Amino acid sequence: MYSFLAFGREYVMWNYEKTRNPVYLNIQETPKQVSEDRPHKKPTLLAIGVEGGFDSKEPEYEVSYSIVILPEFISLSYPSVELPEKVRLAVDAVLAAVGAERKEEVAAWTADKKQVSPFALSLQQLENGVKVPPSGWKCSQCDKTENLWMNLTDGTILCGRRNWDGTGGNNHALEHYQATNYPLAVKLGTITADLEGADVYSYAEDDTVEDPLLADHLAHFGIDFSSLRKTEMTTAERELDQNTNFDWNRIQEKGKELEPLFGPGFTGLANLGNSCYLASVMQAVFATKDFQRYYYENVKLDDAFKQAPADPTLDLHMQLSKLAHGILSGKYAVPSNKGLENEAPEEPKGKNALTSMLQGQDGIPPRMFKSLIGTGHPEFASSRQQDALEFFQHFLDQVEQNHAAAAGEDPSRCFKFVVEERIMCSVTKKVKYTRKTDNILSLNIPLKAAVNKDEVAAYEKRVAEREIAGEKSDEEIVRPRVPLAACLESFYASEEVQDFYSSAINARTTAIKTTRLATFPDYLVLHMRKFVLAAGWVPKKLDVFVDVPDEIDISNMRSNGMQPDEQLLPETPEEIPEQAGPVADEAIVSQLLDIGFSKVRCEKAAIQTLNTGVEEAMNWLLAHMDDPDIDEPITASGNRETSSAVLVNESDVETLVAFGFLPEMARKALRATGGNIETAAEWILNHPEESSAMELDVGTGTNEPEPEVKYPDGPGKYQLLAFVSHMGTSTQSGHYVAHIRKDGRWVIFNDCKVALSGDPPKDMGYLYFFQRVQS
Repeated sequence: MYSFLAFGREYVMWNYEKTRNPVYLNIQETPKQVSEDRPHKKPTLLAIGVEGGFDSKEPEYEVSYSIVILPEFISLSYPSVELPEKVRLAVDAVLAAVGAERKEEVAAWTADKKQVSPFALSLQQLENGVKVPPSGWKCSQCDKTENLWMNLTDGTILCGRRNWDGTGGNNHALEHYQATNYPLAVKLGTITADLEGADVYSYAEDDTVEDPLLADHLAHFGIDFSSLRKTEMTTAERELDQNTNFDWNRIQEKGKELEPLFGPGFTGLANLGNSCYLASVMQAVFATKDFQRYYYENVKLDDAFKQAPADPTLDLHMQLSKLAHGILSGKYAVPSNKGLENEAPEEPKGKNALTSMLQGQDGIPPRMFKSLIGTGHPEFASSRQQDALEFFQHFLDQVEQNHAAAAGEDPSRCFKFVVEERIMCSVTKKVKYTRKTDNILSLNIPLKAAVNKDEVAAYEKRVAEREIAGEKSDEEIVRPRVPLAACLESFYASEEVQDFYSSAINARTTAIKTTRLATFPDYLVLHMRKFVLAAGWVPKKLDVFVDVPDEIDISNMRSNGMQPDEQLLPETPEEIPEQAGPVADEAIVSQLLDIGFSKVRCEKAAIQTLNTGVEEAMNWLLAHMDDPDIDEPITASGNRETSSAVLVNESDVETLVAFGFLPEMARKALRATGGNIETAAEWILNHPEESSAMELDVGTGTNEPEPEVKYPDGPGKYQLLAFVSHMGTSTQSGHYVAHIRKDGRWVIFNDCKVALSGDPPKDMGYLYFFQRVQS
């Protein structure tokens, strides 16, 4: 009663012995008898995680309270007028407190709640005479009659976005917004008499929103919503439907007779609301000997509790020890008292959680750990889905900081290794070595190395022919299949770097860069770069298989260090001469001159549009005719209107960095493109030599020997220990599942469901954990 800390019956004495606080509130819950014929509610998006909104046959309880005095465990009934006022007030405060579980539920609910769009409140609708009929809708630009959206500014009816699998629309509604900037559209087929379920999308905000003036906006185009009925799913319902029914069976091994597993090392982690990224990563981490030894084998829970501060919920060592004992002891890996139910949904509290493949155990809910590891982080503190890779690296950073402060052994070192880059000037053959520490090996997936290119090309041709004929293809998708060896080879292959500043000749030239590993970690984590930027700066997930063998040998990736016959490049000067500015394409300039523009304007237009074409240059000129410096001479840097003096929006920089671009490269691209984030991304993709040169010019490495930090090292032969797979089109949505090799068998960890794997999908992984094979 002196804090809000809660303990089970077998652990409460630890707190008493540590604090000598004797008075505790005991809360007992007794299951109610419920009729077996209680009707089930169909799950809906807003019902998930909301109290009373989703009936999944969860038991109901009778709750009783008592005051317990330690160490004798004397029990006093509560409420009671005989108790001191101080005790009654303390009990009221405890009962009124919001627990971690409820906070997670509220966060999940608010995360999915639609917000009122400011564009709806100030929407200007055109007086164009458009009247929309109550039915018979069709896209005004194609023959689509489903997934139709009416723009609320001009009443144009257009089809929605094309889904990753080719279904959906043809992007005409999105293209209409890009051409007009009319921000809001309503999905026809979701409008009903109460308007509550109508799906309104704000392209300007890139999200589903609420339009409180929707009735007036519909009436403007003659739509009588009182007579309409729902014929299509909303965007949110479609997402939920995909999450519960989408054919991601292979990764989850759905439809197979999977044998539930129980006992030590087979404990599941309950989904707290889009927390599968955390569950899958932590299962893989605690499959390593280092983390098992440090947080489980070499620590007793009561000792960790005694050494923890007054509030153990804020101590990472305590929470990791608690999590390790929960996962590895087997104490909680017991059959659920709910038994095996037929595809009964678990307890996901967010729209991206998926129905699991079996019900075997309740698992443990890592609420305190999730709350602590996410403290101070804007994303991991939320209930949104996250990138498993980002979480893995954030987790290792937190562990490292915790052990640096405690001056103890750091188990995260088992993942760390040293990367060495060698740069050779192509003119003088002099070299420069730089080193950096990393904990993952991030690999590109070279689609050109696919072993089934002919089959993929034939499949894509058949699909295209059916699309032209207006037919849908029900053929099984043929995906490119790339060997892991090709991904590793693309990492260590020599690369020519354009525009490298060589301190040996005091000028820019080309260089050859090679990357090797100076040390081999005990556990090698491979990250497959499946998320790339497609045309138009649209994030895209590569639909590809990567053939990953059970064993790999990376011995050929070890660096040899500086050789006796090599000479080092001189120190790079602090001031590197400015690179010559871009040159305008004479053909573009000539055509613009013929139209009648001045030469300086024509050259600026060509440079500003990256010499992409006359039409692009003309559009730029027309948009910048009134610029005050439009007739000023072009400077050495190309007179980019977005020179270094122009401020760059740091949020745009962060967005580009999220896609893997260097911060300085992002800033340079934004300056070079007038701050347009899409053009900046295209500029970076079209100027890879700029990125390589900048990375080398501003590299942190020097020719001076750095203090050596000892990291684990050994032979380069590894065996696959675990892999984390991702389902969905974005790392911020979908679902993560872990497969782990235990005692020679593959085991699937799907949140709190743990079972013997029948067919581990090793070619569909996102993160692969390899352990060194001891010679």
